Amino acid sequence: METIQTSAGPISYTDTGGSGPTIVFLHGMLMDGSLWDDTVSALAADHRCVVPTLPMGAHQVPAHPDADLSLPGLARLVADLLAALDLHDVTLVGNDTGGALAQLVVADGAARVSRLVLASCEAFDNVPPGLTGRTLVLTGLLPPRLFGLFMTQMRIRALRRLPVAFGWLTKRGDAHTARWVRPVLRDPAIRRDATRMLRAIRADRDVLNRLAVPRLSAFDGPALVLWARGDRVMPPPHGRRLAELLPNARLVEVDDTATLIPLDQPRVFASAVADFVRTDELIG
Repeated sequence: METIQTSAGPISYTDTGGSGPTIVFLHGMLMDGSLWDDTVSALAADHRCVVPTLPMGAHQVPAHPDADLSLPGLARLVADLLAALDLHDVTLVGNDTGGALAQLVVADGAARVSRLVLASCEAFDNVPPGLTGRTLVLTGLLPPRLFGLFMTQMRIRALRRLPVAFGWLTKRGDAHTARWVRPVLRDPAIRRDATRMLRAIRADRDVLNRLAVPRLSAFDGPALVLWARGDRVMPPPHGRRLAELLPNARLVEVDDTATLIPLDQPRVFASAVADFVRTDELIG
């Protein structure tokens, strides 16, 4: 892991390096960059993969106390990170809330992003997303100490697998979800960051309809919409609508997976992204 200083505080990231096409991967709330481990392993030989862990509740180093942890604030942090690392011609990939951030980044006209991959993510009015997201955001109303006490239940696998926790997000990724809850259990500053983020999301539930949807049609770069067929948190019709809204998009629906496709079907995910980037490179 490397670290870079930003206006929000230090951000940890991995960078596989290399001269191949640059892909930046964004994770969701109460997750870290390990969401992408298997996908990156399959892509790293031919692509430069950059994976930040954003201050969204599973990070290791606290954000600055005055950092903007709203979705627009986190999207600006992503844009700042691309600039700080001097990345160009980026394929920006987002899953779960990472997809919401990716929408906001390109809607704000990020010149460094040339291709977009949205994978089973918040869209339109699905903020916070489904039963899982609404439950999590409600817990964010608790004081940070009580939020931490509530999250101690997530040490128990049976509780992590409930629909109100991670049960509808992944079929096979329980080892990752167990890891993701540890920072809020051990660090009061991470609990503070998590509750601030969750409260900001609850306070602006129309953020994507207001800031992203009206501007996505202006993104004319190639786009891939990857969606879990039968997703119970991110409605599949939203994937179809996003593919229609983006001028140069195609839709791929993935079987035998929940929302977190990189955990449940990493090889399928990596293959779809590699084909998408390769085709665009050949056309370009």
